[in-house]
Amino acid sequence: MSGLTRYVSQRRQRHLSYAMEVCLVGLLVVGIVTGSVGVIVNTVVALAVIQLPALLQRDYKLPMDPRLTLWITSAAFFHAVGLVGIPWTDVNFYSEVWWWDHVTHALSASVVAAVGYATVRAVDKHSEEVYLPPAFISVLVLVFVLAFGVLWELLEFGVGIIAESFGTTEVLTQYGAEDTLMDLVFNTLGGIVVAIWGGVYLTDLSDAITDQLDKR
Repeated sequence: MSGLTRYVSQRRQRHLSYAMEVCLVGLLVVGIVTGSVGVIVNTVVALAVIQLPALLQRDYKLPMDPRLTLWITSAAFFHAVGLVGIPWTDVNFYSEVWWWDHVTHALSASVVAAVGYATVRAVDKHSEEVYLPPAFISVLVLVFVLAFGVLWELLEFGVGIIAESFGTTEVLTQYGAEDTLMDLVFNTLGGIVVAIWGGVYLTDLSDAITDQLDKR
C-alpha cells in the first residue's frame, strides 16, 4: 500500500508540474506574440525556477521529495500567473482577486524559508565548531525571510520605476505602502510555518546538503 501511495503521489506531482509548465510555455508564447516584456520576463523566470528541483537532484544528488518539488513549482507558477493574468484582457489576478497576493507571498516566503532552514541546519550538522539550538534556527529563518521580503519589495519598487520610465509593461507590480505591509505579514506567516514544521519535512534535504559539505 505504501508503495502504491508513493507511486500515485509521484505521478500526480509530475502531472501537476507538467500542466503548470505547459501553461507557462503557452503564456510565454502569448508574451512573445504580443510583445509584452512583463509576460516574457515573468514566465521565463518561472520556467527557470521550475527546472531547479530536477537540476538539484541530478547535479547535486539532493533528494527532492514530490511534495517539495510541487511546493517550489506552485510558488513560481502562481506568482507568474498572478502577474500575467488572462491573455488579451486587462485582468490581473493580483489586483482582481483579493487573496491571491496573500497566498502567493506566503507560499513564496515558505520556499525561501525552506532553503534557509535546510542550509543553516546542514551547516550546523556539518561543522563541529558551530552549534545552533533549534529555537535559534527558527528565529534565524524568520529573520532571513523578513530580510528577503524587504529586498523583494525594494526590487518591486525599483523595477516599477524603471519600467514606467521606459514606457513598458511592469515586470513587478507595487501597490503602495499598505500592500507592502500586508506582503511582509504574509511573508512572516510563511516563514513561521517552515520554522515550526521544517524539521519534519526538510530533514532529508538537510542531511543531503550536509553530505555534500562533508565531501568538500
